Amino acid sequence: MKRYLLIAVGFGFVALALAGVVLPVLPTTPFLLVAAACFAKSSKRCHQWLLNNKLFGPILHNWHHRRCIPLKAKRIAMLSIIVFGGSSVIMLPNVYGQIATIVLLLIGFLVVYNLKVCQSTEPSHK
Repeated sequence: MKRYLLIAVGFGFVALALAGVVLPVLPTTPFLLVAAACFAKSSKRCHQWLLNNKLFGPILHNWHHRRCIPLKAKRIAMLSIIVFGGSSVIMLPNVYGQIATIVLLLIGFLVVYNLKVCQSTEPSHK
């Protein structure tokens, strides 16, 4: 049962990653990383499919081998935390809830901020 749930969650995150390709507000990379983790724990075939995918494979390869994410993904993730997290804080009626949310948002922001950005592997044209 757990295996099938992880596969379903994995495909859900692949769908969100696909939406992130066309919607500038949705970060693709974090959704792919979660999908890859779900597949790694549930289905070798799905995991290999994702790693070998033309669109998503290079992003996952960078994370698995170089522990880096694209600069665009990092910027979108940080901006999303600020905009959507900030609006959540404003809407909370309880000051303790606001403080707790701010602390969690800061932790998330710092984690994303400290992620290494992938440097281009293409030769520079001067």
